[in-house]
Amino acid sequence: MAPRVLVSDQLSPTAVQIFKDRGVEVDYLPDLGKDKDALLAVIDQYDGLAIRSATKVTEKLIAAATKLKVVGRAGIGVDNVDIPAASRKGIIVMNTPFGNSITTAEHAIALMFAVARQLPAADISTQAGKWEKNRFMGVEITGKVLGIIGCGNIGAIVASRGVGLKMKVIAFDPFLSADRAAQLGIEKVELETLFKRADFITLHTPMTEKTKGIIDAKAIAQMKDGVRIINCARGGLVVEKDLAEAIKSGKVAGAGVDVFETEPAKDSPLFGLDNVVCTPHLGASTEEAQENVALQVAEQMSDYLISGAVQNALNMPSISAEEAPLLTPFVKLAEILGSFVGQVTEDPIKAVEIVYDGAPGAMNTRALTSAALAGLLKPLMQSVNMVSAPLMAKERGIIVSEVRRDKSGVFDGYIKLTVTTEKFSRSVAGTSFSDGKPRFIQIKDINMEAEVGRHMLYTTNHDEPGVIGELGTMCSKNNINIANFHLGRNTKGGDAIAMLYLDEPLEEAVMAEIRSLKKIGQAKLLSFDV
Repeated sequence: MAPRVLVSDQLSPTAVQIFKDRGVEVDYLPDLGKDKDALLAVIDQYDGLAIRSATKVTEKLIAAATKLKVVGRAGIGVDNVDIPAASRKGIIVMNTPFGNSITTAEHAIALMFAVARQLPAADISTQAGKWEKNRFMGVEITGKVLGIIGCGNIGAIVASRGVGLKMKVIAFDPFLSADRAAQLGIEKVELETLFKRADFITLHTPMTEKTKGIIDAKAIAQMKDGVRIINCARGGLVVEKDLAEAIKSGKVAGAGVDVFETEPAKDSPLFGLDNVVCTPHLGASTEEAQENVALQVAEQMSDYLISGAVQNALNMPSISAEEAPLLTPFVKLAEILGSFVGQVTEDPIKAVEIVYDGAPGAMNTRALTSAALAGLLKPLMQSVNMVSAPLMAKERGIIVSEVRRDKSGVFDGYIKLTVTTEKFSRSVAGTSFSDGKPRFIQIKDINMEAEVGRHMLYTTNHDEPGVIGELGTMCSKNNINIANFHLGRNTKGGDAIAMLYLDEPLEEAVMAEIRSLKKIGQAKLLSFDV
């Protein structure tokens, strides 16, 4: 029996035809997504659900979807899909993360021009019968410094457009390598340097805990007087009230804003200010982009339903049914090793080497490497997954290499991941025992055996008495229970590390206390999906 797909939002007729041409039965009911009760009543008839933003794929809908295998979102945002509920039900969630990249980049450039020449206000004034040439004195783009925060897919397109406009382009991105920057014809800088030098600043970074509020009053104070700021990424990247105050004071000369802290934006501190150009999240709103993402989601869903191929899945690794029992524990291990390095490394990563020793070397190492890269990139790019991680790493100029070798140690097999930055190399190794649980077995070439927990405290120190006591006392004082405490050192009196498996995370104030301890070097609170 042919698989059956429901299209519950507006989608291109060409996309609907793709399903039919590939042998998939399709019901095109573009208004059904707006009626949650009607959708709930029929969802159990379908193997696939193709949506845009109007359809809400809730836990209740997923529970009723007894046949559903895949949800395809035409576009990048999946806020309207309960991904954890879908994962628990075994439903793949796909999106089309690259279909609107050019459109979003062009919108950022359009806003930059609009702010530089005050075009919207000048248009309103002129159509009102005024002729205020002196009021709307603009600035040239040519020769100005364009600062890009986040130089991934969209940021790189903006960079190329900026270079073409004869701007001096600088970029901050923790994963941007010097080689990739040179290839783009731009200069890689630290964030503080970008703030000090840029005439225009445009944001193209995901929203994470590290990037939320990345432009606030403190950041603006570091910027040039008269800077202009563009945001087509995510509203929460910019603290709107801080930007509004800076525009009122004249510190910021103008802003182009397509995304807001709360959407739909009915009110904002930015509304009504001179030389603030606001648009209603139009970054992906072009005919070409809407067509591209619709065609892509139809192709991806058809591929999966007909042949089992998976592209741009947000919640599933590319592992065949035959491989799964043996591979899955090592996929989780690879992701955890990558996550460890991603959480403790703040410098841009130039290269990643992954050694598969013994049993893992005979497995599907492509899946393992994808899992490791997903873990590595996820601290800064929460939407990254096993499918998209290799491309994300390539776009950032990260050189990835694999080494397979026969069993060489006491373990039947292990994985060792080494990252290289411009300043240092750092390695971590782990294995999976018969219980399927991952273990750290070496960190920074120091042997240890540590069970992996959801919340872990990682510290480095000089090997000397008192470290265990101080860490234990600090946790006890703050009512934090230690499930396991693991230690390792290279030599007596040399470098040492500790991994504490905690029942709950430490507050930042407690972490600050730990970092202030004289015996402690580095201290990081880590989180793992176990």
